[in-house]
Amino acid sequence: MKGIRIPIRFKLVLVLGMSLSCCISTAFSDDTYEFRGRVLQADGKTFRDALAMTFLQGATTPFTTRTLAGVDGKFRFKKLRAGMYTLIIAVPLWGEMRRTIEIGPSFADSRGRIEETFYLEERYDRDDEYTISASQLTVSDRARREYQKAVDRLEKHDVSRAVEHLRKAVEMAPQFAAAWNYLGTIAYHSGDYRQAEEHFREALEQDAGAYSPVVNLGGVLISLGRIEEALPLNERAVQARPDDALAHSQLGQCYLSLHRLVDAERHLKQAKALDPRHFSFPQLVLAKLYQIRGDESALIHELEEFLEHHPDSDRVSEVTDWLNRIRAQDE
Repeated sequence: MKGIRIPIRFKLVLVLGMSLSCCISTAFSDDTYEFRGRVLQADGKTFRDALAMTFLQGATTPFTTRTLAGVDGKFRFKKLRAGMYTLIIAVPLWGEMRRTIEIGPSFADSRGRIEETFYLEERYDRDDEYTISASQLTVSDRARREYQKAVDRLEKHDVSRAVEHLRKAVEMAPQFAAAWNYLGTIAYHSGDYRQAEEHFREALEQDAGAYSPVVNLGGVLISLGRIEEALPLNERAVQARPDDALAHSQLGQCYLSLHRLVDAERHLKQAKALDPRHFSFPQLVLAKLYQIRGDESALIHELEEFLEHHPDSDRVSEVTDWLNRIRAQDE
């Protein structure tokens, strides 16, 4: 069925659910933290006519929360567990940005608070529109309420109840692509890649124009080792969203697996340019690439950059050992 064109100013940032990454590992603790952010225009001024909407999604675990920034651009999220998150900032009639933030002791002050300022460039185009399947407009209010209940349960880290609500949502509205995508994301985070694949494919079956299931399916197929199947999906994702670091990172991983080193390097570097701290760890993939090439200097640079950006990751010991072995060989 032909899609309906809807102006981007009416777009809901989370309408298609969460995205994921592959090959992620990160450290967690029982401590909780507070993240204090501020969003400003690129020139440092506050936004006059709109308030920024901010969303926080777990990068490695099912979690989501949201809040509205004040007129001064300030916002905060409390009682966050240590780990990696995707922060989404959207200002109506202005633009949107996504950044990975890491919550943990290395970034927090003595009171467990982490602060960061974000500068949002104007990227809104009044002619910019996107297509959504007409079937998604037929999702019942009851199903949407179940979806919202799932989001609320995830904010409380109640994954099992969230899954119950999402399953009710798709029972009420089998065409509900966002709910299928969310189920896939939760399955992926639990390590059930086969189930995740099924859910993402169902999401695309219900809404072929949806973006999140494309990039998510591309990621889960990498995790399943089906690189040639993953490649066209990740190429499609990069073409659809050239500003998405996840799409570039996953495409870079595909190309590296296929030994297309020049292409892999280009997309992995683009992932870093878009989001230097991205939760897919493009530095480590580039390190493998430079190891294949025998470029020791570049290899060391990527490992050092990883340690700089992710000091609380549980891969720190592994990366440090890798660095030490390289340096020992040079002595």
